[in-house]
Amino acid sequence: MKSNYDVIVVGAGPAGSIAARTAAEQGLDVLLIEKRQEIGDPVRCAEGTGKMGLSQFIEPDPRWICAEVTGARIFAPDGTCIELNEKLAGKEVGYVLERKIFDRAVAKTAARAGAEVQVKTQATSLIKENGVVCGIKGKHRGEDFEARAKVVVGADGIESKVGKWAGINTTLKPKDIETCAQFLVTDIDIRADSCDFYMGNLRAPGGYVWIFPKGKREANVGLGMLGSRFTGKHPIDYLHEFMAWKFPEGKIIETVVGAVPASGMLKQLSTSGLVLVGDAGRVSDPITGGGIYNGMVSGRIAGNVLADAIKANDLSVKKLQRYDREVREALGKQLDRNYKAKEFVVKAEDSLMNSVARSLHGVNFEEMSVPKLLKEIITRNPSMFLELAGLF
Repeated sequence: MKSNYDVIVVGAGPAGSIAARTAAEQGLDVLLIEKRQEIGDPVRCAEGTGKMGLSQFIEPDPRWICAEVTGARIFAPDGTCIELNEKLAGKEVGYVLERKIFDRAVAKTAARAGAEVQVKTQATSLIKENGVVCGIKGKHRGEDFEARAKVVVGADGIESKVGKWAGINTTLKPKDIETCAQFLVTDIDIRADSCDFYMGNLRAPGGYVWIFPKGKREANVGLGMLGSRFTGKHPIDYLHEFMAWKFPEGKIIETVVGAVPASGMLKQLSTSGLVLVGDAGRVSDPITGGGIYNGMVSGRIAGNVLADAIKANDLSVKKLQRYDREVREALGKQLDRNYKAKEFVVKAEDSLMNSVARSLHGVNFEEMSVPKLLKEIITRNPSMFLELAGLF
């Protein structure tokens, strides 16, 4: 490892690897570090993402595609089912990935573009001079090190310390955090071409249960619940109850726990000598929790903006704020809309979810976009006009 780079990226998830790759492709000297000894492992994700979005960044490879799904089913608390095709279901269906392989594949593209990749290497603080971030202090395989850079990219996920060290307020309110638990379950009866979602405050307060197929009889079965709804019962307790009800015969072969930001994008994504990408910048979808595609979008924008800034030898706050603007232009409108939708959904009683689901009986979802679906919901439930009118 050298002592000087153009860019240091902290965190080798999809957002960090795409930022590193993009910057390296433009000739920058890039270091990509990952605190774990194996990129992508342990997994902290439901592993669902859309086909079209992903193909913008990496060529699909059967080695990291566990299942292709063509739609989604949403079950209201009383069991009423709304079935959506792939186009309407959005970016969270299409592929169910094997993240342990996928994350490594994306990191490899960064390495092939010229980025230096170091695992078992973590940042422990930032180097600052006159208020400007100009590198990191850290540990590499247990040994202290310092490395300087023109810009540091924080890609260290929901628990991002890099942003806080730089003075950016990354604090999340309990009502904007989904705490999650997931089992990889085998030998269960599922639809291998559908992502299923179970709503209801009894099953997942302020969240939902997901079933993402990873084969004909295997799936990620997990749930997220709002941190503000915690009353002593943990997500994994709810998940055990769901398993006992839905898949009592299932064999659990892996357990995953973690959290997802459901806050919408940070107001500030950059400061002097630093930008935040992916979950560190809270660009995951507030209502679905999906963050792979959005994280890669933010990573690509970061790589391009940093390359231009470094080539222009202008790393001023004003120059880096171009990153904030471009990410907001690319993702902000959708995240703002979905945050409002999340706020509506998490406040809804189970009886209201049942009523809405039943009201959509007979709707042809094959010919309906999301805005048209929202209009249809309001048409059939006029009392919801004030809550939903601003979402489209």
